[in-house]
Amino acid sequence: GGGGGGGGLGRLRPVPTGTGRKAETSAEFWYLRSGRGTNMNMEIRDATASDVHAIARLLADDGLGRGRETPGDPVYTEAFARMSSQPGNVYMIAMEGSEVIACLQYTVIHGLSRSGASRAQIEGVRVSGAHRGRGLGESLMQAAIERARADGCRLVQLTTDRAREDAHRFYERLGFVASHHGMKLDLG
Repeated sequence: GGGGGGGGLGRLRPVPTGTGRKAETSAEFWYLRSGRGTNMNMEIRDATASDVHAIARLLADDGLGRGRETPGDPVYTEAFARMSSQPGNVYMIAMEGSEVIACLQYTVIHGLSRSGASRAQIEGVRVSGAHRGRGLGESLMQAAIERARADGCRLVQLTTDRAREDAHRFYERLGFVASHHGMKLDLG
């Protein structure tokens, strides 16, 4: 994943209640982007089942994703339902009008290490190719980091494919440090 761009964060703020939107869970976060620049009207919120196909399109909107994602496949709807049944496991999306333009998966992991610390795991960070370079990825990541603090997490962690050198620079700019060597075993 990765967002890139130096559009500046502006200000993220909770949307007041009474906006006509029904929260699906008590942990749902709603933000509106305010400030200057091209992100002025961006909204960040938790995804719902109706957003799944747009998220799948974003996951396929890059070189690596094109080879492993199949937007339109019902497997995404089934996976979203399983994911949504786990507390602390959500997709956060950035909207511009009615268009999903960026996303990430945010999961709280409770553990025993680090004196019983909770951590936030971020996966699947994507910004639409048509909207890259505007600071959307940075705004979405900052919203996830703020959420992790509010959820009592002591750290935020992520993995990024070794081939995504632009994403590595993006995450380092946000303060992430390549402190571990990640490994995966494909069971598929």
